[in-house]
Amino acid sequence: MDQLLNPEPGLIIWTIVTFLILVYILKKFAWGPLIKAIEEREARIKGDLDSASKAREAAQKAQSDIEAQMAGLDQKARQMIDEAAKQAESLRMKIQQEAETQAQRIKEKAMEELGREKERLSSELRREISGLSLLAAEKILGQSVNENVQKKTVESFLADLKVVQEK
Repeated sequence: MDQLLNPEPGLIIWTIVTFLILVYILKKFAWGPLIKAIEEREARIKGDLDSASKAREAAQKAQSDIEAQMAGLDQKARQMIDEAAKQAESLRMKIQQEAETQAQRIKEKAMEELGREKERLSSELRREISGLSLLAAEKILGQSVNENVQKKTVESFLADLKVVQEK
């Protein structure tokens, strides 16, 4: 125990020299590469973190761009639907107007045909009535009426009939 309390100067020097050599060897072959590896790893991790941060920012930007595009597409789709509805309404109105115009033309054509048919039937009826009137007049008079007189009588009768009809 006595040796532990009174160290020898030669032993102290050799211990210090050995310790310094050990520190130098450890620094050169162990701590240097170890610290270098740790620093490289730290730099790589910082780079990865920066890359991840940039990627996250790019992803957020892409997401916001996509959301903006989706909103734009949604708005565009609504506009297209509104435009299609307007076109459909316009087409419906056009078809309805054409149908009304065509119905009016058909009605006018039918009225014209009815007027012509009425005129034809009226003319035919006048001829028939004049013929019957002449027959009745011949029977009443008991004689045949001459053709000129017959024609004048029929024309006079028809004129009178027109006047009565117009009233």
